Amino acid sequence: MSIDSTRPAPVLGLHHFAWRCRDAEETRHFYEDILGLPLVHVIRLDRVPSTGEYCPYVHVFFEMADGSNIAFFDLGDDKAALPSPNTPPWVNHIALRLDTLEQLESMKARLIDNGIDVLGVTDHHFVRSIYFFDPNGLRVELTVPVAPVEELEGYKMRARPALDAWTAEKSKAVSETRPA
Repeated sequence: MSIDSTRPAPVLGLHHFAWRCRDAEETRHFYEDILGLPLVHVIRLDRVPSTGEYCPYVHVFFEMADGSNIAFFDLGDDKAALPSPNTPPWVNHIALRLDTLEQLESMKARLIDNGIDVLGVTDHHFVRSIYFFDPNGLRVELTVPVAPVEELEGYKMRARPALDAWTAEKSKAVSETRPA
């Protein structure tokens, strides 16, 4: 079979999103006991397979209903990932989808019952969401799609022109602020 490098291979979905955690057990409690994502795999190694670098770690995976995972690395030093110094804390996050608004309200109550501060329900018009931080400082969004299919199709049709307009405006603004 020949390889066709002229077109990208279809991306089938998310396998996992990985983040650093401060403590694997604390992270397990949050994702498994509170959010309900089962711990399905643990890898414990002393060397990073891709680089060969010596760095003892445990890599834990929590499975979502669609088979995708959120995963964490505990590097054994009791440190979480540092926030990006040039990025507001609301920018970097992972959004996980729920099926119904009732489930969203139930999860909000569950999080609050477990002492977790929750922002929302926020109406973004195409989804409704709640936001909170996990024990590692990772911002998590639980979201429920609420827009009809026709509206979503309209978003798709307008996506590229909207991005092109933003890019042009940004380029102009940036060039006007650069010293001559």
